[in-house]
Amino acid sequence: MEELVSIVIPCYNSGKFIRETLDSILAQTYPHWEALIVDDCSTDDSVAIVEEYAKRDARFRLYRNEKNSGAAYTRNVALKAAQGKWVAFLDSDDVWFPEKLEKQIGFMNEKGYAFSYTDYCRMEEDSTERGEVIIGPKKISKAKMFCYNYLGCLTVMYDREKVGLIQVDESIRSRNDYAIWLKACKKATCYRLCETLAKYRLRKQSVSHGSFKKSLKNQYRLYRISEGMNGLRSVWHVSWNLFFGALKKVFYKKKVKE
Repeated sequence: MEELVSIVIPCYNSGKFIRETLDSILAQTYPHWEALIVDDCSTDDSVAIVEEYAKRDARFRLYRNEKNSGAAYTRNVALKAAQGKWVAFLDSDDVWFPEKLEKQIGFMNEKGYAFSYTDYCRMEEDSTERGEVIIGPKKISKAKMFCYNYLGCLTVMYDREKVGLIQVDESIRSRNDYAIWLKACKKATCYRLCETLAKYRLRKQSVSHGSFKKSLKNQYRLYRISEGMNGLRSVWHVSWNLFFGALKKVFYKKKVKE
């Protein structure tokens, strides 16, 4: 029996990009998937586009929040609805390579892994590739995961039967994908599949963009609220996050030869 993959896709005003995202799912060489698209009250044509795809292929399932609630709540909705053995993550403006699911499931089944991620490249808003690949450590323990988020959200997959249902604090408006990894790493070590299997889109208006001060505050809130750490431990982890973030820029970014 083929193993089902549940693809978690939060969506907000992604009408300009979501066709490319959904087409990359349709192009997967592994056909046993369900795409759970949860729209967070988009004001553009995102919903109409997803409805168009859902009419063509029942594997696309659209959910709509009653009010704008943020990515943490939105991902929680999809995670509750997931029916697959595997859970994979893809944002509504990013893209997978055709063999992404097939290769990653094969890698995890062969090695007996329950949690993994892959390399990915970065592209501009207009889909122009930047000529760089983001990689990471081959093995990420719980301790290492708490020091820094090495995972590109669009590359992550875990075994739902082993990791279980994950729900994160809905007040975490930023870093909520990292909040998921911090819970998953308590159940399973994360391993890297050393292949570039996805493309991350850089957007000027992305939630992940912002001032350095705001970034520190969001990181602190992640440890303080999502993980329930006291203030001192939260500051300690934010400090390590800054240190390993600097190292990542040196050791975990590769230029791609033309």
